[in-house]
Amino acid sequence: MEQGLSVSGLVIAYDGRTIVSGLDLAVPPREIVAVLGPSGCGKSSVLRCIAGVQAPQAGTIGWNGSDVTRVPAHLRRIGLVFQDPLLFPHRDVAGNVGFALPGRSSRESTARHERVRELLDLVGLPGFESRHITTLSGGEAQRVALARALAPRPHLLLLDEPFGALDRDLRDRLAVDVRALLERERTPALHVTHDRAEADLIASRVIHFTAAPA
Repeated sequence: MEQGLSVSGLVIAYDGRTIVSGLDLAVPPREIVAVLGPSGCGKSSVLRCIAGVQAPQAGTIGWNGSDVTRVPAHLRRIGLVFQDPLLFPHRDVAGNVGFALPGRSSRESTARHERVRELLDLVGLPGFESRHITTLSGGEAQRVALARALAPRPHLLLLDEPFGALDRDLRDRLAVDVRALLERERTPALHVTHDRAEADLIASRVIHFTAAPA
């Protein structure tokens, strides 16, 4: 039976002001869902709660029928990609992509190298393993961030305005490429954006958030 991510009755508040009230949301396995809405409506806060780095005031977060609301973030197997790629400047591209992969034994090291090469091919950066982070363009850096998030084969990928700092043409190309990659990896995703065209390109379903009342 398909289950995937389920959010029920989620409430998020800051300084006594509720910005998300009673949210119900589902992302079945292999589906890509875009969350569309204006700034300040709670889109990013919902992602943080799902990732486990922020606690909601009320509600539950489930994965495949199990309540994970209080499960620590590092045990949820969720990948994150932000508008800022947040790459490690002291590591090359391969070091960034393979950061979360084991590599102590020779077998693990071989598997890590193969996974890094596979993902760089998939994100359109073949042969970039030894490139320094400072030599990458904005679009290339986001592709590396995406590869890093997918490297440990997460159960779910959360994308928080990952193309917001890019120009229109590059944003559209990346949206199409990311959708194809997620479908190939069979990774469900929740993609936050305020751009309707981007949402339509990357997602199989779009849901709308409205601004919280003042």
